[in-house]
Amino acid sequence: MEKKVKAMKRRQYLTGYLFLLPNFICFMTFVFVPIIMGLVISFTDYNGFNKFNFVGFSNYAAMFGDEYFRISLKNNIIYTLGTVPCTVVLALIIAAVLNGNVKGKNFLRTLYFFPNISSMVAVGIVWGMLFNPSKGLINGVLMSLGVANPPKWLASSQTALLSVMIVAVWKQVGYYMVILLSGMQSIPVSLYESAELDGANAVQRFFHVTIPLLSSTLFMVIILLIISSFQVFDLIAIMTEGGPGASTNVLVYRIYQEGFNYLRFGFASAEAYFLFLIICAITVVQFIGQRKWVTYLN
Repeated sequence: MEKKVKAMKRRQYLTGYLFLLPNFICFMTFVFVPIIMGLVISFTDYNGFNKFNFVGFSNYAAMFGDEYFRISLKNNIIYTLGTVPCTVVLALIIAAVLNGNVKGKNFLRTLYFFPNISSMVAVGIVWGMLFNPSKGLINGVLMSLGVANPPKWLASSQTALLSVMIVAVWKQVGYYMVILLSGMQSIPVSLYESAELDGANAVQRFFHVTIPLLSSTLFMVIILLIISSFQVFDLIAIMTEGGPGASTNVLVYRIYQEGFNYLRFGFASAEAYFLFLIICAITVVQFIGQRKWVTYLN
């Protein structure tokens, strides 16, 4: 009897592994092997044609001496510091409003989420036309309101990155609103009722009940936003191509330029692994810090 049970378990394990095998092969082929190859290439001067000539850490050393890399890193930090807090705050406010008794809230939830399912190419093109300094709708409205010299938006190095950040927040706020809304709806109503009986008003209930019990969801949202902000590429490629000058160039777009425009695959791989280390470091710091501010509802 025991032999039959063991044979049945072996067949079950074998069946499970066979179902996992296609996905495992794809993961190894298209994810794991390219990751290892990228790490190897980062220590070479490979340009797509020559042999793999080992150059040690020279790519990593040259990376920090490259002016355009430093500009891209600075722009990426500004982009992160601008988009992450704005997205979190707006998504939190919208989620809190739509979690209450608002007429047509299902329609409003769909309306706010709709930009997230829109094509990034279409979004970039449409907003590019809206930001046109001479024929765009935004400046047309501003001039009709009496603004004599409206911003140049994407045409100016002073406002181009801000313009991209506005579009990024507009597009992603609905997605994170849904995540925060689901977290709010998991909070027991009895806690709000108890707080209300104790004399807490709506604002006090929000800051002393909703925010603490939503902290685990907020933690996840912040992690996802930081990672996505350091991976931004499509909006930059569609709207500005890193310009004017290098005012909107960010790390991923710089990696793309080094690898596919200048065929410096070794240097681009070094930049990519530096970006990987940045994201890992931020994530580790967040996970360590969560113990002090994240509250889990048992």
